[in-house]
Amino acid sequence: MPDSRPQPPSDSWPTPSGSPQADPAPLLLCGARLTDGRTVDVRLGGGRIEAVGTAGSLAADGTRGCGTRVDLTGYLLLPAPVEPHAHADTALSADTDGPVSHQPGDVRRRATEAALLQLGHGATALRAHVRVGDLAGLGVLTAVLEAGRSLRGLAELTTVAMPRVLTGAAGAEGLAVLRDALKMGAGVVGGCPDLDPDPIGYVEAALEVASEHGCPVDLHTDATDPARLARFAAMAGGLRPGVAFGPCGGLAALPAELAARTADRLAAAGVTVVCLPQGGCGAVDAHSAAPVRLLRAAGVRVAAGSGALRDVSNPVGRGDPLEAAYLLASCQGLSARDAYAMVSTSARAALGLPEVRVEAGFPAELLAVRGEALPGVLSLAYSRIVVHGGRVVARTSAVREYCDSADGVAPGLPRQGRGPA
Repeated sequence: MPDSRPQPPSDSWPTPSGSPQADPAPLLLCGARLTDGRTVDVRLGGGRIEAVGTAGSLAADGTRGCGTRVDLTGYLLLPAPVEPHAHADTALSADTDGPVSHQPGDVRRRATEAALLQLGHGATALRAHVRVGDLAGLGVLTAVLEAGRSLRGLAELTTVAMPRVLTGAAGAEGLAVLRDALKMGAGVVGGCPDLDPDPIGYVEAALEVASEHGCPVDLHTDATDPARLARFAAMAGGLRPGVAFGPCGGLAALPAELAARTADRLAAAGVTVVCLPQGGCGAVDAHSAAPVRLLRAAGVRVAAGSGALRDVSNPVGRGDPLEAAYLLASCQGLSARDAYAMVSTSARAALGLPEVRVEAGFPAELLAVRGEALPGVLSLAYSRIVVHGGRVVARTSAVREYCDSADGVAPGLPRQGRGPA
């Protein structure tokens, strides 16, 4: 049966010499299939893709040793996905008896385990939204930051500081906590303006702090009020390095004409929408998802995340980018190629990360999945090999076996053994 648990690198895997920050040893990925149908070898070095050639052409090119080899026969090689919308502080808390613990040790353990689960699925970079202020103060953020440091060399974890209130008398404390959070190492200004008594004032304050620190903004909104969302977008339109809103599931409930006008305004502002195909993460309607095809048709930059990972919002979340892509293709009618781009290319852009292609010169952030083409990979993506920074950082292997029928092995029935599929 498929075993979806990520496995940490073993001694036999390619590992860097010295600390995790050292340049990884050269790595040759052999016999991988690309989405255009080619079968290639890919040589990695210095954290980047050095060369891509026909299968067998890079085994001994006469210029340098090819280092450790990884046989990818039967695997589809893709740019690695990323996770643009995680909740590291509440992940894996659904089975907790009583209130969720915010003790730093508990948060650090849950955040680390959740990130490793997502890494095992292929996400080599994650953006984690973390509540700051209120009773938790900054202790929860400290724990998530520590988790991120412990994962260095395996995955990149960026934190989004989310204060509850930023306006009025109570907002003064929220602003102070937000600025402290950014000084501590949070990389993004976040929050839920819909929960503030003055949502417009909340966004104004968040944009001001982000401008002071030169960091991105990533705000939660259900988008049930299209006029308010359009106002948010207009306010954020000129900010760089970038502004994202999500999950915006309320747009799906709007009349088509009104939703289209709102999408046009989002596109004009140049903001990104990070949708959650599995549904919201604490929204009023936790099962709504943004109308992705309408947004894309309007020219809105849309990325997709996995959202809640086994917490009160979704007790069965997987935190799997390929599941998000599967839902986009299955439920929203996107092609498999466009669906995967929303969890890889578009999601990387939303996080401000460089583009990845399976071509020489691009970052060696890759995911190999057993299968021949994207539709099959999004349907049955059990076996995976994850490459981050030019080295293998996670493997998940699965073997499906069947007992023989009563009449023996019937001719013509497919069998999956332990060899290449």
